[in-house]
Amino acid sequence: MDTDILYTVDEVAVKLKTTKNMVYDLIKKGYITGLKLGRLKVTRFELLRFTKWAQGKDFSNLDEIKELTFN
Repeated sequence: MDTDILYTVDEVAVKLKTTKNMVYDLIKKGYITGLKLGRLKVTRFELLRFTKWAQGKDFSNLDEIKELTFN
């Protein structure tokens, strides 16, 4: 089995260059879909889907995701 298919929350945080608390929040808010296999995991497919969808968006407030603007 390819071990690069599933990522732990810690690994997702490293890949997204954020904290694991932010990853948990993204999962709780439904922006990233996780799965529970012992510990919470995220598939490579889901991480790629999220990063493609998230391009150009501001995640400073997870309750109000906005398009990035540079004023």
